[in-house]
Amino acid sequence: MSTCTICPRTAPDHEHLCRLHSGELRGWLTEIPAQARLLQAEFIEPGGRPSQGRFGGTGRADAPVPVDLRVLNLLGAGRYDPAPGTDDDGTAPITAILGAWAGHIAYHYPAAARDPYGTARTQPCEQAWPTRGETITGWCTWLTAYLPFALTLPLVAELHRALGDLVRRLRNFTHTEPRQHPRAAPCPVCDLCTLVRTDGRWHIHCLDCGHQMTPDDYDQHATRYLAGRQADASDPRGDVSMITDRIPDGHDPAFL
Repeated sequence: MSTCTICPRTAPDHEHLCRLHSGELRGWLTEIPAQARLLQAEFIEPGGRPSQGRFGGTGRADAPVPVDLRVLNLLGAGRYDPAPGTDDDGTAPITAILGAWAGHIAYHYPAAARDPYGTARTQPCEQAWPTRGETITGWCTWLTAYLPFALTLPLVAELHRALGDLVRRLRNFTHTEPRQHPRAAPCPVCDLCTLVRTDGRWHIHCLDCGHQMTPDDYDQHATRYLAGRQADASDPRGDVSMITDRIPDGHDPAFL
């Protein structure tokens, strides 16, 4: 086990982020395409859609709605350098950020191949190829698929910072963020009542220790927890036993 590069929590073997922060990355990669669709629907489509005329024509009857240039920049093309220390004014487009990070991770990914003479060679990949195209959804899908490998690289802390900054920029425009739905049973690892289900995320996760559970695993855990609570409540000696456990030997609890 190692220490998370962002917080004092423990990270899994050979990884650089704890469960909490790696879960945030997965959640953001799911959220970013949805936020981009909201930007498109709220800021671009209303201003670009021509109004229908009074007699059924398609001419515009009024002036187009002004579009925020910051939104156009976010949804447009551009360039971004993920290397630490590179100047970043916070205006890089979404696809540029995602594509640059995919390429940066691909360069560290070992690709095995054989040369024309049959000799096996391992070298970095030259480029990331998203199967769903070089779109916001395509890049997020690629980054999600290669996230287990990215978590083994020290650069994953910078990836977490970059995607966190991007998500905050998107939320500032859409005023929308995934809702968290608290769960009733406590976390089986830290025993705190901090388990939540977040919109857009499959796993139920703990806000304190970062432990993750599938919905089926949580249902089983909640059933066991409830059964234990009911068993304690039905035992008339339950409360007395808990009290007498803390009474020094040789003392009768009836006279204390």
